[in-house]
Amino acid sequence: MNLHLSQRAKNVKPSPTLSVTARAAELRAAGKDIIGLGAGEPDFDTPKHIKAAALDAIAQGLTKYTAVDGTPELKQAIIQKFQRDNNLHFEADEILVSCGGKHSFYNLAQALLDEGDEVIIPAPYWVSYPSMVELANATAVIVETSPEQGFKMSAEQLASAINKNTRMVVLNSPSNPTGAVYSEAELKPLVDVLKNHPDVLIVTDDIYEAIVWNTKPYCNILSVAPELQAQTMVLNGVSKAYSMTGWRIGYAAGPKGLIKAMKSIQSQSTSNPASISQAASVAALAGDQSCIKTMLDAFIERHNVVHPRLNQLNGISCVPAQGAFYLFPDFRQAIKNADGINNDIEMAEMLLDKAGVALVPGSAFGAPGFMRLSFATSMENLNEALDRLEKVLS
Repeated sequence: MNLHLSQRAKNVKPSPTLSVTARAAELRAAGKDIIGLGAGEPDFDTPKHIKAAALDAIAQGLTKYTAVDGTPELKQAIIQKFQRDNNLHFEADEILVSCGGKHSFYNLAQALLDEGDEVIIPAPYWVSYPSMVELANATAVIVETSPEQGFKMSAEQLASAINKNTRMVVLNSPSNPTGAVYSEAELKPLVDVLKNHPDVLIVTDDIYEAIVWNTKPYCNILSVAPELQAQTMVLNGVSKAYSMTGWRIGYAAGPKGLIKAMKSIQSQSTSNPASISQAASVAALAGDQSCIKTMLDAFIERHNVVHPRLNQLNGISCVPAQGAFYLFPDFRQAIKNADGINNDIEMAEMLLDKAGVALVPGSAFGAPGFMRLSFATSMENLNEALDRLEKVLS
């Protein structure tokens, strides 16, 4: 049988961040000494009280289907989290629990977008945004930002990008891959632009909300302009704040008509998220929050060691992060300095081969010449990786 793949399948690219992690694992399995700095997940174990809640759920037989959009207990915990942490008020029919944050955005794109629609995405961007927009037959409009502007889209750039075809604007703060965080002062000019476009949905992806420093208190666009709630979708999840990446629970909160459409799409794809993961997520959101500070303190310490060392490397410059657990160093001069290296992909391959250090090329995030470095690993690994990079780049 001759299989003819759909054009959709031909167009979509595999996640480069997952590919780098897989490549590093393959080399390790083959006996290579590889330090992987590509993973987008905390290196801490899931807190004990969360794992205990999952075991209790199994013991109680909570192993059956749940409502497609999440258990009432988890939806109530999400509602209380929004009230406690963000001073936002949502009803149960304005919330959808999905199989991770990626699933939430995918549901949203499928529910909202048609061919000819445009979605404004600032670059550097999380790798999956453009692909999921394209899977919905819409067009990703990329707005390039620079280190000089802190990797944050300006109001002027936003105003220039919006047109009659714009259906959605995506904001990710703290940012994957840059660690940039929009302050209240930086969000206000964006609000002024978006108020003039009430038919444009604002998507605020707050998945790294708990991992932020130097810009406290954390705020998203609804913190600045709660009157925009009717045209805003808030995306979040338990993966990063509670080190629960493998549990696959994300959630979306927004206009009930759109949430209803997203629920219908989910009902025909995955149905409900895993019942055990939902029970664990209730404990995460409603339980002791001190585990967040433990991880945050470690990330800050690592950032404050890695950032200055990156700036000491030959041909590298790097702006500090304000949140998440990534740095996004500029390798463009290092690429020019290296014989036979023409771009960030070739540089990443060279560093993997000669230094045994896995980084993700910036071109995957819409920023050729940069690299994403995750400091969600031990200080010992980070110092060893930087020693290796220093040796190779010098």
